[in-house]
Amino acid sequence: MSQIDPRAIIDPSAELGEGVVIGPWTMIGPDVKIGDGSVIHSHVVIRALTTIGKNNCIYQFSSIGEDTPDLKYRGEPTRLEIGDNNTIREGVTIHRGTIQDKSLTSIGDNNLLMAYVHVGHDCNIGNNCILVNNASLAGHVQVGDWAIISGYALIHQYVSIGAHSFIGAGAYLTQDIPAYVMAAGTPSQPKTINSEGLRRRGFDKDQIAAIKQAYKILYRQGLPLEEALEKMALLAADEPAVQLMIDTVRMSSRGLLR
Repeated sequence: MSQIDPRAIIDPSAELGEGVVIGPWTMIGPDVKIGDGSVIHSHVVIRALTTIGKNNCIYQFSSIGEDTPDLKYRGEPTRLEIGDNNTIREGVTIHRGTIQDKSLTSIGDNNLLMAYVHVGHDCNIGNNCILVNNASLAGHVQVGDWAIISGYALIHQYVSIGAHSFIGAGAYLTQDIPAYVMAAGTPSQPKTINSEGLRRRGFDKDQIAAIKQAYKILYRQGLPLEEALEKMALLAADEPAVQLMIDTVRMSSRGLLR
């Protein structure tokens, strides 16, 4: 049975799954959908056209699915979609999309957004990511699976952050980061690969060694980008894990941090 505090304000058109818990003074707007087993604590605002999956936990004072303050937004019916098993801590703000992009902000499964994280309009966060306190994503940012963005990091519009990457505390990132890479500083610079994160996720020593060699080709040998990619492709023929780094380099649209 769902547990809805009588002090919550829930629009009649909202759809709540089985076992949903809604705390006091929380407001659920029109056409919101919340999946089975999700817990929404007190003083949360969830705005229209937001879909939240199963077994999520959203803590107090978060603002979920609000209109973006982007000046090109004119009140169009854009959306926010959040997957399953996410934890969204205190004071997090997540804005819906704009029609100038895909009209959608999306967050996958099993993510942790710590206190006061901001996710801007049209962002796309994958699965198993961690955004630490006060990390802020501007509009149209793409975050790959298993990425970690440390506290107070600032991510510029349209930046892509590759899977398994790590962004250091207080970083200011203005260009794309390939998969597996650690970056830090203001402005940010690539430092090495996220070896410890890869070990924790079950990458073996040969995979990590090949990824490290690919990093050296891309960042340490002074090669033109296409020549570096050709050498990396030879590595990928023997170790397929390298291909993900190559793909994220080739998909870069804002320009590679290098």
